[in-house]
Amino acid sequence: LQGYASEMDNPNLVHLIPSALQNKKEVLFGNLPEIYEFHNRHVGTGGLLRPPVLLIFLKEIENCIENPELLARCFLKRKEDLQIYEKYCQNKPRSEALWRQCGDSIFFQECQRKLDHKLSLDAYLLKPVQRITKYQLLLKEMLKCSKNSEGTAELEEALATMLDIIKSVNDSMHQIAITGYEGDVSELGKLLMQGSFNVWTDHKKGHNKVKDLARFKPMQRHLFLYTKMLLFCKKREENTDGHEKTASYSFKNSLKMSTVGITENVKGDNKKFEIWYNGREEVYIIQASSVELKNTWISEIRKVLT
Repeated sequence: LQGYASEMDNPNLVHLIPSALQNKKEVLFGNLPEIYEFHNRHVGTGGLLRPPVLLIFLKEIENCIENPELLARCFLKRKEDLQIYEKYCQNKPRSEALWRQCGDSIFFQECQRKLDHKLSLDAYLLKPVQRITKYQLLLKEMLKCSKNSEGTAELEEALATMLDIIKSVNDSMHQIAITGYEGDVSELGKLLMQGSFNVWTDHKKGHNKVKDLARFKPMQRHLFLYTKMLLFCKKREENTDGHEKTASYSFKNSLKMSTVGITENVKGDNKKFEIWYNGREEVYIIQASSVELKNTWISEIRKVLT
């Protein structure tokens, strides 16, 4: 932060900053200052509306490494704090796009030279994403070594918490790639699940019989399940400046969760289920990649509907 972000305000270097980077510090760095503050908070510096933290987080982890129960508690009491990583990861695609535009500029070369860093800034901007993954790997390893011993239950709870945060991070990174939805996705409630499915649709008119949909080619759709709405999107992949493909999700349709029903089993395929609307006037047959995935989605949908 000091070697790059602060230098963007250095009057001696301002002429080197590319125009595409002007007033874009928050886009490039996201909420990295917030993550930095979390990892460097000491006694009595909890900040506004935050309780004091007894030790720097990393130091506390090191102190607890021989005690699985204390290590688990270390993560559990930081559950809300660790969610700041979700915000950082959500911004990461925007940050990477900006870096691709400006990364080879003289400004960043000069900053790197002054710091005597072998790696460029983008390598360091990736660290928070890598760190959140390493936390769950640490807990998994501790759990392997602590089976049936004191603290196992707490470790399992801590691991579940970290996996839930990683899932939220992953889901939110997909969510920001939705295009063409005219509403505000933040008003749809919590994003519960997202994933790709085969989808068949039937829009009945009058008293027409339901078609035999199995013989028609399915549509590939990426579904986003919120507490208030189910979005159907089409996944698109585009090459960006010779880099790896980036996915976007073109909005196609939505269903209010307050108006839908669900049929858990479809004859002839145990990976299919139905979501229907307005007394089966619209029927969506959805095929998951596995029975387990289907059951997970049905469970989440049932929770929303009850």
